[in-house]
Amino acid sequence: MSAAWTTLLRMSPSRSLAATVAAAVLVVPLAGAPTSAQPPGREGATTTGAAGIGDPYFPRDGNGGYDVRHYSVRDAYDQATGRLVGRTTLRATATQRLRRFNVDLLLPVRSVRVDGERARFEQGGHEVVVRPAQRVEAGAAMRVVVRYAGRPADESYLGQQSWLDDGRETVTMNEPHMAPWWFAANDHPADKATFDVRITARADRTVVSNGLLVGRRKAGSGLATTHWRSPEPMATYLAFFALGRYQVRESVQDGLPSYVAVSRELPRAARHQAIVDLQRTPEIVSWMADQVGPYPFSSTGGLTTSLDPGFALENQTRPTYPVLGEDGLITVVHEVAHQWFGNSVAVAGWRDIWLNEGLATFFEARWTETQGGRSAQSWLQSTYDAYADRPGFWAVRVDDPGPEKLFSDSVYLRGAMTAQALRTRVGDPVFFTLLRTFVAQRRGGNASSADFEALAAAVSGQDLTGFFDAWLRSPAPPARTAANGLVP
Repeated sequence: MSAAWTTLLRMSPSRSLAATVAAAVLVVPLAGAPTSAQPPGREGATTTGAAGIGDPYFPRDGNGGYDVRHYSVRDAYDQATGRLVGRTTLRATATQRLRRFNVDLLLPVRSVRVDGERARFEQGGHEVVVRPAQRVEAGAAMRVVVRYAGRPADESYLGQQSWLDDGRETVTMNEPHMAPWWFAANDHPADKATFDVRITARADRTVVSNGLLVGRRKAGSGLATTHWRSPEPMATYLAFFALGRYQVRESVQDGLPSYVAVSRELPRAARHQAIVDLQRTPEIVSWMADQVGPYPFSSTGGLTTSLDPGFALENQTRPTYPVLGEDGLITVVHEVAHQWFGNSVAVAGWRDIWLNEGLATFFEARWTETQGGRSAQSWLQSTYDAYADRPGFWAVRVDDPGPEKLFSDSVYLRGAMTAQALRTRVGDPVFFTLLRTFVAQRRGGNASSADFEALAAAVSGQDLTGFFDAWLRSPAPPARTAANGLVP
């Protein structure tokens, strides 16, 4: 995620989390949390999936007891009324014996079936508690079909109303929460899955989503259904669709298909600049592959919306952008870098967000130096000087910022500074070997800050405890030493 910086390199996006997410850090009992004292076969330890996946930042995000392998989302959306009718099929594996489990969805549920049989359910806001007719055994595959209908714009979660729609264009983009407004999900990056998304809407509108365009067919009078497929695992918040009038450019570079879409609601000049910037995406993908290893997905591209989300977001394979200024290309670099750091390698928990935002921001500085601009080390030094006397900037613990500081400039900038300082300390060969090893070993999966720190120590052969303590955890600026990467 990114927004244009007004000073230095960038500023963190303005979010509504600070005032509203506090509710998420309350101690909320997880419904049906394991209690090993209860014998198997009874309601309890082995039969109830938790109402959260275990992330302390957002205790009700995700669910316990199963692992989703694939989502098939079939939604019909009427922009005129704002009403969405849909069906999500989750193909999952039970990780424990289940008599009850949860899915995350805000829209009112009409019915649930598990393995073809109607299941009882209860819905309370974000949580849908499902009671299948037959117990699902641990390790068994299960097929869950959830039908729902409602107005996404009327729904909110933790104070967020994430639905973007002005009647002419619709874009489902937000972080950390977006999925429950339009499909049933195990909504946490720890449970990634492949996707098929089919959206039915007015035939004179274009539907854009992640991955590869499979096809488009008529679906009744004045309607069409568009089918997109994401064959690589994806976190649920990265799934999106956009609906509107778009100018589309398709191309293939080195065998990689690119699909770029720009809203026709934009003025001609803004639309032209957006197309120019987004059509450089394959070039930036190739540059990133040279830096850290092969591109992890089967397609690329981007979408520029006429709506005003206030930030860009790294939706997998096809980031979504607001109107970008003359220096908008650096935002494209940021979102493309996320395809490796944040998408292919997703956070283990939301506390690890600096791995996404810090490394993506570092590659802005790296891009600048490889394009004839100032060096990343010069950027590090000037950023350090600019923030040295700002105690609030250093007060945030970067590897555990808390939900209210999830998208603070400390996470973005200190994360990027950590990366460049590490590069200076260990040298380019070791540093880029570390990044290549990290994305190769964790491809399609998840990683924590602790995982990254341990790998950095192993690849460098150095004890980096003090270094990471100084950059990620200390409430004061790191000392200007070679050990901290501030002296070349």
